[in-house]
Amino acid sequence: MKGSRESSRPMAGLLAAMTVSLTATRVSAIALPWFVLTTTGSAAQTGLVAFAEMAPYVLVKALTGPLVDRVGPRRISWAGDVGSAAAAGAVVLLHALDLLPLGALIALVAVVGAARGPGDLAKEIMIPEAAERGRVPLERAAGLMGVTERLAQTAGPAAGGAVVALLGPLAGLGISVICFALGSVIVAWALPRGMGHRAPAQEVDEGYWRRFGQGFAFLRGQPLLLSVVVMVGVTNLLDAAFNQVLVFVWARESGHGAAVVGLNGGVAGLTAVAGSLVAAAVAHRMRRRPVFFVAFLLAGPSRFLILAVDAPVWAMVAVFAVGGFASGFLNPILGAISYERVPRHLLGRVNALSDSLAWAGIPLGGLAAGMAVAAAGLAPVLLAGGAAYALTTSLTGLRPEWREMDRLRGQGPPGVPAPRESADAANVGNADRRSP
Repeated sequence: MKGSRESSRPMAGLLAAMTVSLTATRVSAIALPWFVLTTTGSAAQTGLVAFAEMAPYVLVKALTGPLVDRVGPRRISWAGDVGSAAAAGAVVLLHALDLLPLGALIALVAVVGAARGPGDLAKEIMIPEAAERGRVPLERAAGLMGVTERLAQTAGPAAGGAVVALLGPLAGLGISVICFALGSVIVAWALPRGMGHRAPAQEVDEGYWRRFGQGFAFLRGQPLLLSVVVMVGVTNLLDAAFNQVLVFVWARESGHGAAVVGLNGGVAGLTAVAGSLVAAAVAHRMRRRPVFFVAFLLAGPSRFLILAVDAPVWAMVAVFAVGGFASGFLNPILGAISYERVPRHLLGRVNALSDSLAWAGIPLGGLAAGMAVAAAGLAPVLLAGGAAYALTTSLTGLRPEWREMDRLRGQGPPGVPAPRESADAANVGNADRRSP
């Protein structure tokens, strides 16, 4: 019994650390903009502060992959949570002392984003080792990570909104500080000191840019992983257009208002949790390719099209529910494919690059949607967005590299190859792995 508890402890601890860290992020996503808006009255400054957090998040996450691989993800995860807690706590403290000008707020928020990026990356890349220690299939481990993310996305904003409404935005930021600090404690206590790969001996003396280039060369030599990054990058842009602009324009023009937007989003979030739970239980027994593309078609284009045809509320809720459930199957499959293909000593570098490339279109989604609606109107843009989503997910699946989705199933992440094998793999793409 003791051995069983010890083997499951890393996975349980890692999921717990991810839960509190993501909850902190979701609560601050409500509290921080509201704090800026209520204290400054400026929508422009609110947007500036939001940009100040997300830009460092994406940039630093992309650049710190070699550092994570060299130092080890356990240390980086702990340091990221501590840094986030300290910077968010400084916002609360300085405001209480009336010593928080806009410039200082922007700087501290940038620190939060810069610390979160490597911290989130480090937790992600410890999943395969935690699964191996707990003898858990990779799809199930990735599915449990998906459940954690979905729960945080659903419960975090609700908790943040309630705390902000009852106690004010600073109380919400205080909750975020506590959650970030708790995440660092869980990492230090629950994850074994030896957990988390570090760079092999032959890489210790290599320069930063050489190690960064190795990650880029490996990703470039993996057709399946590159196809995943491109497809997810396009769908992320379309999702951002939908979530940041199109759904709110629809709410105003249709007269349904924000209440139906919240209803659809809440239903989709809850069913996504259910889908992730089912995927965690059975995805390792399913053929990945048909499940993946059917789930993507159900989860993506349907949201655009149902709003374009002005359907009754019950039909919209049903479509969002089905789409949310289907979306729960995506990340477990993507995560398992990724973990099977990238050698552990390259996980930080390759994950950081692929995640950042897949996120690159998100800041452009809302801007493009606003310009398109102004030029063509809402309904044509919704129809075009749904068509683009369907074409991206269906035509991409016809490419030959997608037949590789099940080839390395169940093999687990590659070990650390010998120096010459590692270089050859990076050059010709015979070593495997990764997705956002």
